Amino acid sequence: MLSRALCGTGRQLAPALGYLGSRQKHSLPDLPYDYGALEPHINAQIMQLHHSKHHAAYVNNLNDTEEKYKEALAKEMEFHHVGQSGPELLISSDLPTLASQSAGISGDVTAQIALQPALKFNGGGHINHSIFWTNLSPDGGGEPKGELLEAIKRDFGSFDKFKEKLTAASVGVQGSGWGWLGFNKERGHLQIAACPNQDPLQGTTGLIPLLGIDVWEHAYYLQYKNVRPDYLKAIWNVINWENVTERYMACKK
Repeated sequence: MLSRALCGTGRQLAPALGYLGSRQKHSLPDLPYDYGALEPHINAQIMQLHHSKHHAAYVNNLNDTEEKYKEALAKEMEFHHVGQSGPELLISSDLPTLASQSAGISGDVTAQIALQPALKFNGGGHINHSIFWTNLSPDGGGEPKGELLEAIKRDFGSFDKFKEKLTAASVGVQGSGWGWLGFNKERGHLQIAACPNQDPLQGTTGLIPLLGIDVWEHAYYLQYKNVRPDYLKAIWNVINWENVTERYMACKK
């Protein structure tokens, strides 16, 4: 019975392992503008370090972590293959081998669990920054138009009140994290949220990300020192409302 259970689990693992094995590695996306394009609001040095060092590190670490996860899954599957052929009646001579195999299975599941924080942190960092770069533009600023502006007025009272609330949520992040405008698909409403560290908005709250503001110090310290509110005041001048609107219209479909 134990060998039959092992075989069944192995069959369940096969599609997941095949999917991981066929995946292409993540890559650092190009910016849609030059490093100095957002000046004077965000200087070129910050943008270069933020993109080519910090975001690149999340991408590299995510690829490394996924490779380790694939290896742990493959080892677990090797143990599950034991007992696929031959009689399924368990005899006493099988017990030491199965005990050893069970310990190996436990160890590899433990390895997979141990990798979850790194997947969340680096995967979130890659997701968040990939959105962030497109949320900014040298031609940004001002207010959105059309349906997005109407939704903001409906859900927050006015555009100015929305700015105040998102700024307050971003200022209030303790340590490092993100301020977000998200879309609650179940309610059909816009919603403001703050996430710690690199927690991805949709993966941790269910909200679909529309606009993210990075409040890690590496996003502003070289220019604004530790005065986060000054950075947040400046970033509204480069918000790409066309991109935010596109995201909003896409998630409404």
